[in-house]
Amino acid sequence: MTIPDRSFGPQSLRIDAEQEISRISASLKSYLTATKRRGIVVALSGGIDSSVVAALCVAAIGKQRVFGLHMPERDSSSDTLMLSRLAADSLGINSALEDISQILDAAGCYRRRDEAIRLVCPEYGDGYKSKIVLPSVIDSDSFRLFSVVVESPDGVQTKHRLTTESYLGIVAATNFKQRVRKMLEYYHADRLNYAVSGTPNRLEYDQGFFVKLGDGSADVKPIAHLYKTQVYQLAEHLGVPHEIRSRPSTTDTYSLPQSQEEFYFSLPYQRMDLCLFGKNHGVPIDDVAAATDLTSEQVVRVYRDIDRKRQTSAYLHLAPELAAGVPEIAHTRTDR
Repeated sequence: MTIPDRSFGPQSLRIDAEQEISRISASLKSYLTATKRRGIVVALSGGIDSSVVAALCVAAIGKQRVFGLHMPERDSSSDTLMLSRLAADSLGINSALEDISQILDAAGCYRRRDEAIRLVCPEYGDGYKSKIVLPSVIDSDSFRLFSVVVESPDGVQTKHRLTTESYLGIVAATNFKQRVRKMLEYYHADRLNYAVSGTPNRLEYDQGFFVKLGDGSADVKPIAHLYKTQVYQLAEHLGVPHEIRSRPSTTDTYSLPQSQEEFYFSLPYQRMDLCLFGKNHGVPIDDVAAATDLTSEQVVRVYRDIDRKRQTSAYLHLAPELAAGVPEIAHTRTDR
């Protein structure tokens, strides 16, 4: 029997916050110099990732050159706008409110989503709320299928297994939200001659938890190399308000409250970070199991799920495919 190495655990993800901020600041400054952009636009969701990205941008280039956007819609949590404004106010940056509900309505986002839900729940209509969920990755080896949780106007919840058609229809419709937000981010970036910053952490970036040409599109992604645990470390060091640091991670996409783990990751981020770190660094499975309070068999299931998500989301990372080669345009980095 292998004796687990107790040196592996949350402490394995500790970083030197000052050193990391300096490195990210240098990268942001270098990009702006090379592209001749004057500042950075950050979409603020009231969550930890966007708040830390905004704080990093301020640390790098000053609050006068960082512009925040608040973009709630009718399904957003009631505290989203309050927390995103808190982030902007705590940093002293200029920001603007762009409620995207009317744009989404005009594009048919809500109508198309509801039509897809009615494929498995015919009674779904006005006054109903919903979210999609995925079974836990650690419970069994069986193939996991998405379901939609529906809440009627009188508060009764039911759960319906999604067909491929209904699942894809719901996701395609809700992806309007991320793509509309990105459109507005680039509108403000264009008028200000700013760059657009993305906000994915390493777990989201690695596992494809983003929308192609939506929240996956950006000029810079300052925290894509950092595990979410490390993002929280930076949040504390940068003075991100406690209300934001204590907010549970949420997709803030569906009308019912929905955590990231029940929608995509199936484990709390603290465990997922350790599993991903352990897999990336070849840590023995027994050590990862001990650190995450999982069995070795459950860790193996998590690893298989990591590999599967990497395979299925590889398309999201791809650049456009050209039918024939085009001579590259040389961009000289004058700062290097």
